[in-house]
Amino acid sequence: HTGERPFLCPQCGRMFADPSSYRRHQRAPLGLKPYGCGECGKAFRQPADLAVHRRTHTGERPWRCGDCGKAF
Repeated sequence: HTGERPFLCPQCGRMFADPSSYRRHQRAPLGLKPYGCGECGKAFRQPADLAVHRRTHTGERPWRCGDCGKAF
């Protein structure tokens, strides 16, 4: 909940909150987005990012914060 993003990609300038997200970003080929949404056509580098995006169309929020109760 701090909003900090201390991991900076020197290639593109994008910042990440945790080292695992930063490492996943580093492994993805620059500019390649092979995972497309069948609903709107938006494309993603990682299949997990597409899965999260699909919930914007369904309104699904499967996770709830144990601290504040907000659903994601």
